[in-house]
Amino acid sequence: MTLTNTDVTDHIMRLGEQAKAAARALGLASTDTKNAALIASAKALRESLPVLLAANDKDVQSVMGKKPDAFIDRLKLTPDRVEAMASALEQIAALPDPVGRKLAHFERPNGLNIERVAVPIGVIGMIYESRPNVGADASALCLKSGNAVILRGGSESRHSTEIIVEAMQRGLAEAGLPAHVVQAVGTTDRSAVKALLQADDYVDLVIPRGGRGLVELVANEAKVPTLLHLDGNCHSYVHHAADIDKAVKIITNAKLRRTGVCGATESIVIDRKIATVILPKLTDSLKGCELRGDAEAVSLEPRLTLATEEDWSTEYLDSIASVKLVENLDEALAFISKHSSGHTDAIITEDNEAARRFLLAIDSAVVMHNASTQFSDGGEFGMGAEIGIATGKMHARGPVGLEQLTSFKYLVHGTGQTRP
Repeated sequence: MTLTNTDVTDHIMRLGEQAKAAARALGLASTDTKNAALIASAKALRESLPVLLAANDKDVQSVMGKKPDAFIDRLKLTPDRVEAMASALEQIAALPDPVGRKLAHFERPNGLNIERVAVPIGVIGMIYESRPNVGADASALCLKSGNAVILRGGSESRHSTEIIVEAMQRGLAEAGLPAHVVQAVGTTDRSAVKALLQADDYVDLVIPRGGRGLVELVANEAKVPTLLHLDGNCHSYVHHAADIDKAVKIITNAKLRRTGVCGATESIVIDRKIATVILPKLTDSLKGCELRGDAEAVSLEPRLTLATEEDWSTEYLDSIASVKLVENLDEALAFISKHSSGHTDAIITEDNEAARRFLLAIDSAVVMHNASTQFSDGGEFGMGAEIGIATGKMHARGPVGLEQLTSFKYLVHGTGQTRP
């Protein structure tokens, strides 16, 4: 759709009006009704498989040869990935409803009975880049938590997103809920992002999920409150008391399971005491991955190439990792604290005291001990799915699932009290 700037603003306002009305209706829906919509949407996704794969192939072909392999991997849908999307909707339906939870209850000396209860946020704008499954996950999480959502996926995934939204809307209609609970921005014009970020009359929260450029744009332009998801410059630190074979296995998974996800390890930090032992094994195991090390690491393992200062702060999203040697835990803590994006960092060690210090000292949203950083995922945390990983410290932090998509309000019950 080609629109003028005025048309784009009008389009976003219209989506916002529709979303606001849909959110009010959804706020009155029962848990059973919301679950029925999710289950019907999962069925509609499965029935849309041939059409969705054809649309996705059109998206993939449009960027073939123009984007790196990791980008194409994030964009591409397969029957298994579509089934995972549908299954995620069913898993979310099976989770407890976060709306209406009693968070606190107290009675005042004057007899006022006060409850703090969880309520939907309202209308959420979801801005993301190449992964079309984000649209399904975000829609399902917003639906179950009582929020309407306006999706603005990357232009590269527009055909896939269109089919996913149609499936979600069929599920909503089947359950008797407004189709406008889930909507997508109908233009690839970049000015639509700015218009959505400034639609504070209708949109209650914007969540960006993408690279640093997108997040910085959101931070600079938004009038609407935002829940930021920064890039994932994740570290795995191999302490001198690590089980070497365990460390190699964990890091290989953390780096290579899927290189294009934000929880992939990008920087490997190693104690000097064990460097001569682990570096050859790690290099063998990370076959096909370019390792860029500091001068000392390169001197010990010549298959590494020399890193630059920029490497320490880079989210590669590719088969590349940086390698830094440190003297001890304190030096590792200082290095990781300086370069981490605050997403996920891990220590591999059999020394529980060292692990305790690391877990307390590293100020990231997720901190791990003896586990792959790729477990930093809402599904793996039992949330069914996630709308993103929040790297800030206010409202929500780490994987953002159902509970994190609610706010709260106070319900005050009296018997005729007046304030003196």
